[in-house]
Amino acid sequence: MDVVMPQMGESVAEGTIVRWMKKVGDSVDRDEPLFEISTDKVDAEIPSPSSGVVAEIRAQEGETVPVNSVVAVIRGAGEALASPPSTAAAPAIHVSPEAAPAAGAGSRAGENLARERSSPLVRQIAAEHHVDISQVRGTGIGGRVTKHDIMAFVEQHGRSAGPSPAESAPVFRGAEDRVERMSVMRKKIAEHMVLSRRTSAHVHSVFEVNFSRVSGIRTSQKTAYEAQGTKLTYLSFIVKAVAEALQSSPVLNASVDDDQVIYHKDVNIGVAVALEWGLIVPVIRNADQLDLLGVSRAIADLAAKARAKQLKPEDVGGGTFTITNPGALGALFGMPIINQPQVAILDVGSIEKRPVVVGDVVTACPTAFMALGFDHRIIDGAIADQFMSRVKQALENWDEKQA
Repeated sequence: MDVVMPQMGESVAEGTIVRWMKKVGDSVDRDEPLFEISTDKVDAEIPSPSSGVVAEIRAQEGETVPVNSVVAVIRGAGEALASPPSTAAAPAIHVSPEAAPAAGAGSRAGENLARERSSPLVRQIAAEHHVDISQVRGTGIGGRVTKHDIMAFVEQHGRSAGPSPAESAPVFRGAEDRVERMSVMRKKIAEHMVLSRRTSAHVHSVFEVNFSRVSGIRTSQKTAYEAQGTKLTYLSFIVKAVAEALQSSPVLNASVDDDQVIYHKDVNIGVAVALEWGLIVPVIRNADQLDLLGVSRAIADLAAKARAKQLKPEDVGGGTFTITNPGALGALFGMPIINQPQVAILDVGSIEKRPVVVGDVVTACPTAFMALGFDHRIIDGAIADQFMSRVKQALENWDEKQA
């Protein structure tokens, strides 16, 4: 049986082999993890489609291949292995930029080909930097110019775009320095963050929120939630408060496409999960329709899937707003970068007891600084602060009937 690169989402055209869990000659059971991949959407462990013996591995670790291409072959346990088993990577197929029609011989055809070989985002970057896409070597399927290709051309034109896979092993310089190539996930995060800073006009607004009310409710409801198999965390309250506030501030639940603003009907809140090997943002779909228990279960389920590399494309796609929680690691607060194509992101700082003036008395209360990063192209400061005021009001005056 052929093992193919799966399509992890409608817009995903290729995937990178991160590692193989089996080698040629190893036995494998149906649905046992066989290899790990990384795509623009998600990192995931791919299960074996059948039981048997790994007879061939055709795509090596670090190699990016088109979806539906054969990456391995599995034979029945009683069948002989191919002789010799092929472990060589299939050669990459690229369309040379020179294959595009010359401008003088058919400029319209050349323009159409350039559009087919790139996404609107890539064309936007090319236009901003006055780059002719036909001069950029595409590493995607059929010579498609990817986001990485155009950014490498802009930033490193005339220099090597990086080491080949064979050169990707750690390099030691002297007695202390170590040079190591970025992982697939790290490289994608880097590209996404740099692109976001170039795309959005980032502005931040910080509010201090008193969590005394929420803290008391957590204490009183802790046992009841644990009896239902989940934990009632501060983040559960924050997600719920944000989901309700977004209904009154639809521009923060929007995205920008050229000169159009797309107001999303669904409230899909992404929650950043820090992993040992990077960062991923699984999405709580229709968060505004969930009660506090439903939100708590969704957070726990998605975090567990992320750490076990069991997320599916639908678990990470379609987010309309993001919450990041560095406070869990002790950060006072941060100035987060917007998760494109969204227009806002909320940073939650550490929730700690701090001196607070209540009436005329100074008392110790659990508080946190919450920083909203927003795109000033379409969101004014007053609108952003109104949104944050709603979130603050909800958390400081939580109705216990909601818990």
